[in-house]
Amino acid sequence: MQTTFEKNGFKKRLTSMLKVDFRRMFTTPLYYIMVGISLVIPVLILVMTSMMDGMVSVDPQTGAETVMEGFDNVWQIFGSLSSASAGGASMAGGMSLTAMCNINMLYFGVAVFVCLFVADDFRSGYAKNLFAVRAKKTEYILSKTVVGFVGAASMLIAFFVGAMIGGGVAGLPFAMEGFTVGNFVACLLSKILLSSIFVALPLLAAVIAKQKGWLSILLSLGFGMMFFAVIPMVTPLDATALHVVLCLVGGAGLCVGIGAISTLVLKKTSLV
Repeated sequence: MQTTFEKNGFKKRLTSMLKVDFRRMFTTPLYYIMVGISLVIPVLILVMTSMMDGMVSVDPQTGAETVMEGFDNVWQIFGSLSSASAGGASMAGGMSLTAMCNINMLYFGVAVFVCLFVADDFRSGYAKNLFAVRAKKTEYILSKTVVGFVGAASMLIAFFVGAMIGGGVAGLPFAMEGFTVGNFVACLLSKILLSSIFVALPLLAAVIAKQKGWLSILLSLGFGMMFFAVIPMVTPLDATALHVVLCLVGGAGLCVGIGAISTLVLKKTSLV
């Protein structure tokens, strides 16, 4: 009797890798901690800024007065209108508290999540064993990118829920001025699609640093700063289908390129 062995092809290896990674993500406390933080942050920001709105601080040396300005409405925590809609001057470029304390900060939280999630693979020896018996480098990178993207999307959606709760607690208006519900949906969808870049970059940093999670976080934050200034421009509150397509195509294209580099790094470097 002849013994036959089932071929372990690319699709089967990738499917197996995805099942393992999704199971690991949904059973690790890290995922729920990051989603919980994403939910709480907008509540704290909206409530605290509303409490401090109008407060005046005086510089003891110069006597200059600074008036604290809070959010005018809930939607400001998701960004600002595009330059054209804002009369030629995008509010996203300002250095006010409301311009900095918004959902775009969460991309750095995504980077931390991906770095810690991957670093645990190398620290525990799981990655070395995995490549020996289950998957190849390409499937590993693809799987981590998909799982990281789902984690990032969960964090962004949690931020939205938190903003709705925080806006209600702070008593801020929900009136949409200068954009519609459709624009906001396109804005949020664009931000979710754009998060793929902030998954691919930390993944590259993580495979470079291996088990050194702190180093991968530092590298990913540095990589992310190169793209951070682009976020307000491609995901404004008055986003359209064009912004969604741009984030989809741009995010996917950069993911493929960065993923190829990550795979090459894994193939050319030691796993310890």
